[in-house]
Amino acid sequence: MSKKKTNPKTARTFQPLKWLKRWILRVVLLSVVIVFGVIAAHSVLNPGQGLYMKQEARRLGSVDHLWVPFEDIAPVMARSLVAAEDANFCTHWGFDMKAIRAALADGTGRGASTLSQQVVKNTYLWHGRNWARKALEAVMTPIVELLWSKKRILEVYLNVAEFDEGVFGVEAAAQHYFGVPPSKLSATQAARLAAVLPSPKTRSASKPTGLVRKRAAQIKEGAETIRRDGRARCFES
Repeated sequence: MSKKKTNPKTARTFQPLKWLKRWILRVVLLSVVIVFGVIAAHSVLNPGQGLYMKQEARRLGSVDHLWVPFEDIAPVMARSLVAAEDANFCTHWGFDMKAIRAALADGTGRGASTLSQQVVKNTYLWHGRNWARKALEAVMTPIVELLWSKKRILEVYLNVAEFDEGVFGVEAAAQHYFGVPPSKLSATQAARLAAVLPSPKTRSASKPTGLVRKRAAQIKEGAETIRRDGRARCFES
């Protein structure tokens, strides 16, 4: 009497750990593809409102926000932003290692976040200090640097940054504070807008405190310096 042959495929036992690992790998790979795809699309297509902007819109009822192309923003505004927030913007790949080392040395941990990191946070993530957000930011920032031009990074930043409570983007900010379109911003006005960015809910560009005036004067000088020494070439050429 012949023995019944067993199909090797049906003889395999179900191994939940292997199955779980396989599906985790698939989910991770799919997530990477989606992230790359979304960021690549936003190199040419304007992103919608970020999570924080949506939260503020719900809290306040609405927000003042209108996208404006980079070409319709006064060049001095972009230079002022770089001078205020990320003087080495044209030379780093998303992380300013010199600034990070300096921040670690003085123990504050502040002042090391680049414009590229802030764009990722404002466009794709949420506000607040926690390791999950920082980890995602660390993964996504090099992708933004890889797929976007420096000019595009500044364009998105200037269109999603908060300049006052419920006021997002340089178009809304220029009209809100000075009654002019962003193309008409003067060097002093641009510097004051950049000066309120670290604390937009407590600082005013149109009614600046002594601290804001002092900071704006430093930014104005810094913007002129990076124009002269060529550190603005990566987004002005």
